[in-house]
Amino acid sequence: MEGTLQSQPLSASAPALAPAPRGGCTHLNSPKNCETQPRSLPQGKWKIRRQRRPQQVTEAPGSRQMQHLWGWNGVCGLCQRADVDPELVGELCRQDGLCIHENCLYHASGLSQRGNDAEGFYGFLFPDIRQELKRVAQKRCCICRLPGASVTCRGRRCRRIFHFPCGSERGCVSQFFGEFRSFCWQHRPVQRVRAAPREQRPCLICLEAVAGRPCYDTLVCPACATAWFHRRCIQGQALSSALHHFCCPLCRDVAAFQDEMFRLGIKIPDRDAAWELDGSFADLYEQRGSCDAGQCLCPAGRQQAEENGPWRLLRCSSCGSRGTHQRCSAVEEDAESWHCSDCSDAGTVPPAAAGPDSGPSGAGPSRSAPAPATWAEEEAAGISEGHPAPQVPR
Repeated sequence: MEGTLQSQPLSASAPALAPAPRGGCTHLNSPKNCETQPRSLPQGKWKIRRQRRPQQVTEAPGSRQMQHLWGWNGVCGLCQRADVDPELVGELCRQDGLCIHENCLYHASGLSQRGNDAEGFYGFLFPDIRQELKRVAQKRCCICRLPGASVTCRGRRCRRIFHFPCGSERGCVSQFFGEFRSFCWQHRPVQRVRAAPREQRPCLICLEAVAGRPCYDTLVCPACATAWFHRRCIQGQALSSALHHFCCPLCRDVAAFQDEMFRLGIKIPDRDAAWELDGSFADLYEQRGSCDAGQCLCPAGRQQAEENGPWRLLRCSSCGSRGTHQRCSAVEEDAESWHCSDCSDAGTVPPAAAGPDSGPSGAGPSRSAPAPATWAEEEAAGISEGHPAPQVPR
């Protein structure tokens, strides 16, 4: 019939319809035959990567989004990480719905310490921290591409921003003095130390091999130029020794060594050493609190100790390990020191502290008269040098 189309069954050899692509094209064989294909794209490349929009902070403080950004789930609100070495990021501060690493706070570009050390986190007030979290919510780290990047490189015309732990793993340097500046791997400070060439240099702390020249992971003492160590090793020693005990492990230099380590990004806390804070030597500061006399005369017992009177407790001025009541050892009332029998028999009692029972008057050792056991040698030496021989006490 003219003017009408008659449907004909497809033969077995006829090509089957290809599945429709995502764009809605129903043409046969391939989307390459589609006349609606964009002209600007190369042939065959139909997959268009959709860019994710920046994360917006528009929800309430108690929402799930803000809990993730502020670190309420145990993750640092700035670096978005929880499994980080504490020696790298410092203490995890958690209070008032915030969870922030110590070093992330120090190097956040938009934060400043407007309070004293007892306010907020190390002087960073809670409202300022929340404002900084909102500011960096849309800033992505140039290393991991995740939001929350708060550390800005201070190099000239450098716009790199990154998380503190990401920067440390990539080779960035963050200084812990002055303005607490940070530098990326391209603008970081480097060491220029002339050292004698060696085939293999061991780290003075872990005794493992280090690099053949100073670099980010290998540091050198500027004073002696012979002490080489890993960055992680010297950082651990700095955290343990702290400012008052941190020095070069080899030459023991303090001033030049600390200045160089500060410049290279080593954190040296201003506190006492760790071994003084954890009580490792607390037993050395313990004092004897009981009477060790052979027969204690105090009615209240050996533990009785008074400030004045006959039951005043005295400790041995030489060893400090023994004590006695004033009456139990017949010590004079105005006596300021006392020496136990062990120290008196060992001869460790100073001449001025020798009591009336130490021996005959003038027979004890003194600065002007040598001990009786060495009289013959001293007499011979005095005659040979032209000095008169001393009188032997009888």
